[in-house]
Amino acid sequence: MPKDIQGTTVVVTGGASGIGLAIADAFLQHGAHRVVLLDLNAEQADQATATLNAKHGNKATFILCDVTQDLDQVTKVIIDTYKTVDVLVNSAGIVNERNPRKVIEINLTAVIEWSLKYLEIMRKGGKGGTIINMSSMYGFMVDPYLPTYKASKFGVLGFTKSKGHEYNFKKTGVRLLAICPGVTKTNLTSGYKNFEEKENQEDFVATFDSFPWAEVTRVGQAVVEVFGKADSGTAWAIQGDEPVFEA
Repeated sequence: MPKDIQGTTVVVTGGASGIGLAIADAFLQHGAHRVVLLDLNAEQADQATATLNAKHGNKATFILCDVTQDLDQVTKVIIDTYKTVDVLVNSAGIVNERNPRKVIEINLTAVIEWSLKYLEIMRKGGKGGTIINMSSMYGFMVDPYLPTYKASKFGVLGFTKSKGHEYNFKKTGVRLLAICPGVTKTNLTSGYKNFEEKENQEDFVATFDSFPWAEVTRVGQAVVEVFGKADSGTAWAIQGDEPVFEA
């Protein structure tokens, strides 16, 4: 299965900002033919699309999308318009320990549903493809904090490694990869001091502050690096400016 970005069509959920936008930008930098940004924030997405198009030419488009509800209708628009998808990046995610159901729906259930849908599309096309699922350092490490968020990201890692297993890859030709960023400077993490319950906040903030922080551009470029070399069913960690390593 080709690992060449040149000429690819890339779909990115949560693509209007943060890590999703950085990944879209990195794919365009390395030769993607087009990126399709899916997001609920139309204002941010319009701005992101304009920025990418100014930088790379008219190669970015935006479709309003709730990943928990709009899978079938948005996918129909994408396939009707572009005929094929070479890369799906499941990047939409939230942190909200006060609403565990929503966290699981967005961070895990949607990732599974979008992966399964696009796996079938990619395998039927005969070319295969790549599905990149965003997990987290909290997909494989344990501390006392953010248990629901961790559950969602552990789930992403388990699903991706299992569905992307060599046994399945040989049947489908579709590669599934998990990316596990450490703490990254985004709008999401800007509110990290309120992530935990009040009784845990002080200790959590001290722990979070001790981690190496990465810029979103670093994560975007690391994803492109992983895309070029990784086998299906593998997971890759990105922590600060350290080299990418298999998790």
